[in-house]
Amino acid sequence: MHRTRRAKIVATLGPASSSPDMIRKLFLAGADVFRMNFSHGTKEDHAARFAAVRAVERETGRPIGILADLQGPKLRVGVFESGPVQLQAGQKFRFDLDKAAGTAERVNLPHPEIFAALVPGAELLLDDGKLRVRVERCDAASADTTVLVGGRLSERKGVNVPGVVLPISALTAKDRTDLETALELGADWVALSFVQRPEDLMEARQLINGRAGLLAKLEKPSAIERLEDVVAATDAVMVARGDLGVEMPAEQVPAIQKRIVKLCRKLGKPVIVATQMLESMIESPVPTRAEASDVATAIYDGADAVMLSAESAAGKYPVEAVTMMNRIIEGTEADTQYRQLIEASQAAAEANARDVTQAVCCAMRRAAELLQADAIVSYTSSGRTSLRAARERPGSAILSLSPHLGTARKLALAWGVHSVHVADPASLDQLAPMATEVARSQGFAQPGHPIVILAGLPFGESGSTNMMRVAIA
Repeated sequence: MHRTRRAKIVATLGPASSSPDMIRKLFLAGADVFRMNFSHGTKEDHAARFAAVRAVERETGRPIGILADLQGPKLRVGVFESGPVQLQAGQKFRFDLDKAAGTAERVNLPHPEIFAALVPGAELLLDDGKLRVRVERCDAASADTTVLVGGRLSERKGVNVPGVVLPISALTAKDRTDLETALELGADWVALSFVQRPEDLMEARQLINGRAGLLAKLEKPSAIERLEDVVAATDAVMVARGDLGVEMPAEQVPAIQKRIVKLCRKLGKPVIVATQMLESMIESPVPTRAEASDVATAIYDGADAVMLSAESAAGKYPVEAVTMMNRIIEGTEADTQYRQLIEASQAAAEANARDVTQAVCCAMRRAAELLQADAIVSYTSSGRTSLRAARERPGSAILSLSPHLGTARKLALAWGVHSVHVADPASLDQLAPMATEVARSQGFAQPGHPIVILAGLPFGESGSTNMMRVAIA
């Protein structure tokens, strides 16, 4: 069993999609990676979903990726003594550390780190940007503001501070506990929220300690300002357009999305485009035409994956949403313009005498094109060879063979990679027969047709890709 498309689908599991039968249906409909949102659910809930995904994996014989998405810091106002208040444009309103219930003139903001970073002229966004205030005066314990955009403010609503780097860790105490739970359960990827700078990724990387891939969610303007450094410091990226669109003007988000995807393709880092892709399918069995175009745009740009959030987690039509996303991707990739756009937007490899893997993979792409190879077979221990092959966005399918099941699962996120868990070849002489046999048995190569094989010698050494061979299936 293998997909007929290159881009992957990430489906979020939740109340509408937690049963083993539903998870199986979502996988068969097209889901390649399942996202577990640790903002919700108990350890037992997540354990049951992990077990159900792994049962489908055993049944189908296909490595399936699991992405554990950590909640990150949640900045919220306190409570009000008489229920929600109505803020009017132009009025004065105070935020402070006083734990007393709020009024129409003030409310508790229990985050001293916000006050430490505020300066006069800074703006605060409330309730996902529905309300906006400007700081007039501030100190370490309070901020006096003027309401710019008014509205109804109720308790526990979120606060965003655009344009300000907050002195706060991207990992809360809850996140550290959830991270350990996710790693114990066997997560393949860990998504880190509230990334403001590359340094925010270091603590998570140390805690993960190689047990999973690290994925940075780009949702803060400060992260976009240091985009190249942030992408270089992570293993993969999610374009979290919902949160990004709260703190940045909506008209800027499409260009930022394209910039992120382009950079990730250049650096060979998997990139997911996420949030509100088929949102109308939470309530409707069909998407809007604008949503279909939105998904297609990400595919034309060469994103590794597109993601469903509430559509599959809590919507009325989770299977239909995955099915529709699968159809949109297949239809887009079948368009004659698709290959033209992918090739035109391909970043040229930079000359580097020390990067043998890059040189071999560039040669692979050209050889596969000239030979019209049925498949590129990448033998990889860490996954780096297959990711580098995927960076080239070749016309041939990438069949990734790995002796490590964890590596095979992680590669379920990568563009064009069909991952297979295999035994470790005892010698170089066994590699070509193994590659041709798997390529035929998995339906990627016809007998007598060429395939291109990538590997590193000696076997088992990460980052040692130094061999390309042409074989006949």
